[in-house]
Amino acid sequence: MIDGSAVLTVFLVYLAGVVTPGPNFVAVVHKAVATTRSEALALVAGIVVVNLFWSTCAIAGLGIVFAAFPWAAFVVKVLGAAYLMWFGLRLLINAGKNALGALNDAVAGSHRQSFIQGVITNIGNPKSMAFYAAVFSAAAPAHVSPATFFSMLAVVVVVSMTWYGMVAIALSHPKIASGYQRRKKIIDRLCGGLILSLGVRQLV
Repeated sequence: MIDGSAVLTVFLVYLAGVVTPGPNFVAVVHKAVATTRSEALALVAGIVVVNLFWSTCAIAGLGIVFAAFPWAAFVVKVLGAAYLMWFGLRLLINAGKNALGALNDAVAGSHRQSFIQGVITNIGNPKSMAFYAAVFSAAAPAHVSPATFFSMLAVVVVVSMTWYGMVAIALSHPKIASGYQRRKKIIDRLCGGLILSLGVRQLV
């Protein structure tokens, strides 16, 4: 039997958490305006997979692992911060360079690379770890029924895929993408600076 109140609580709190801008949002925005729509959606898929992983761990009570072994959480945070800083610096250094050709000219393997980028961006996001560990473990009943468990996971998938998917589809519109091409240097610097600052903030 589904615990409706628990699922509703997860939905409301999770929705508020997902729409709050963070590394995932910035990565989706940049991927959407800089590459193809399908690549942006591949990155979204990577983000959603990690969301599903963290929520499964939290609901199943495995979030206790990070509490028992804080060094594990520290290692993940440091690696995630290092990736964010590397990604941000790369955008800053290469801002305005390597202008893209036609938006349909996706290189081989780019979708796989975009998916992996989504996974890496999200796996080291402290917001994700803290959010799922605190909210999902608290919202889940002491003994979660299979129906409630899968309903909560469904909320995670549907909400995150819908939100990030909407962002990716909207910003990958040809007019918006062409506008990015005209202002590539400024936008790359803005996104790079924001991602770099998020990485530095994660370290401190």
